[in-house]
Amino acid sequence: MRMFSKEHILFLKKEKRYKWAVIFTQICILLFLLVLWQIAADLGWINTFITSSPKMVIKTILNLITEDKLFYHIGVTVYETIISFSLGTLLGIFIATIMWWNPFIRKVIDPYLTVLNSLPKVALGPIIIVWCGAQMKSIILMALLISVIVMTLSVIESFENVDENKIKLMQVLGANKMQMFFKLVFPSSYKSIISALKICISMSLIGVFLI
Repeated sequence: MRMFSKEHILFLKKEKRYKWAVIFTQICILLFLLVLWQIAADLGWINTFITSSPKMVIKTILNLITEDKLFYHIGVTVYETIISFSLGTLLGIFIATIMWWNPFIRKVIDPYLTVLNSLPKVALGPIIIVWCGAQMKSIILMALLISVIVMTLSVIESFENVDENKIKLMQVLGANKMQMFFKLVFPSSYKSIISALKICISMSLIGVFLI
């Protein structure tokens, strides 16, 4: 049987208490915000038609459960998010790869990506609805437009931050561009791509909820 020192056991207990303290504090903050939200709604500090309230949200959820529509709407939202996230990820990596592969294309489309990224996302909603109509296609397109730009900019930045000395070493050893990309650039960007995926999924959710 493996034995631990007294100091190590105390350290583990301290870490466990710290973890539970963080979780408890997070829950308290959430409950405080919900109570404050409800008080503001009851006292008329906010317009519940726009901001709703915890009671109204719970009432709506209960009505959806009664009408057997809650899980249907959740399923539709999850489906739209997965589709937009998957397409945004694949397109973002594909566009970033082309930009890294061809510096001319990179310089040409870079300002356009910057401008599109700076556009207010909420303003795109009505335009997309006019173009595509108020349907699932509009929601997916909205989420895709938001996520693909963020994904592209994040991935291309990680590609360009690969150690130049390693790239020069591979060039000296006779590696072609494809070998450099698949054996050095892409593997070196794994962590950055994972971080970009976290941003991409949140952007996809925002895009789904905007329409």
